[in-house]
Amino acid sequence: MSKFSITIIGSNSARPAYGRSPSAQWLNIDNHFYLIDCGEGTLSRLIHAKLRYTKLKAIFISHLHGDHYFGLAPLLFTMNFQRRVEPLYLYAPIGLAEILTLQLKQASTKLGYPLHFIPTNTQKTALLHRDETISVHTSPLSHRVPCAAFRFAQNPKNRKLIKHKIPTDLSVEKRIALKNGENIYYQDKLILNTEWTKAPDKPRIYAYCSDTIYDERIVPFVSEAHTLYHEATFTEAQRLRASQTFHSTARQAASIAKQAAVEKLLIGHFSARYANLNPLLEEAKRVFPNTFLAEEGKTFNA
Repeated sequence: MSKFSITIIGSNSARPAYGRSPSAQWLNIDNHFYLIDCGEGTLSRLIHAKLRYTKLKAIFISHLHGDHYFGLAPLLFTMNFQRRVEPLYLYAPIGLAEILTLQLKQASTKLGYPLHFIPTNTQKTALLHRDETISVHTSPLSHRVPCAAFRFAQNPKNRKLIKHKIPTDLSVEKRIALKNGENIYYQDKLILNTEWTKAPDKPRIYAYCSDTIYDERIVPFVSEAHTLYHEATFTEAQRLRASQTFHSTARQAASIAKQAAVEKLLIGHFSARYANLNPLLEEAKRVFPNTFLAEEGKTFNA
């Protein structure tokens, strides 16, 4: 079975509190590694979690509030100190390029690896990234600054050979044809593809909605997701505060999950006013029972 897991690196909003740090998540998709957001202290938490950050393929930054990118420069600089040479893809609002250029200039530092910066489209839904493992789309969120949601979808896989049915003398070419869903001839007999193969694992989809006011326009974008992460900064008791700051409540996050008919909801981006997160979890579960707290150190299968 293919691997698709999300490890929570940071789950708090604005500032660290109660052992919680600003936003960051680690995706492992068939041992290809991606980082979503990179709040202050992300590097030290990646090291503590013994995650292979030097092997990152791409980093996705949702928006340019500091709790989502202040940890980026230390991470990029450290990979440079460790003599990284593989290209790294960075997807973020366009202003981040100017910020990083200034930091590198003032530190008299030239990265020893190619850093490919691709600005996100925060105005419409669009394909952002595609590699041999995943396709990533982005869609606008409603926040105080340009902000994007991300949808990570595994690329469809080939069919699986049923090993005990495959003759040992079957050629490589015909094995490949079977995996591609084709019928073949073997010893002058037509072999239907379904006789010797089985369907691949269903591609998994993970949707990530960082800072946003409650906005049902995001529902179609996340509706195919098996797992949805949606910010839940406040409880309903602070609904007015959530609206004023363009954030969501736990109940509102659960409402989006319910409307989108996802399998599982992760809530995070918790306000520092909450030492105990159970009220947020209980509030969300009343609307969408299969809800979990996106707490540091926890790993979830998509």
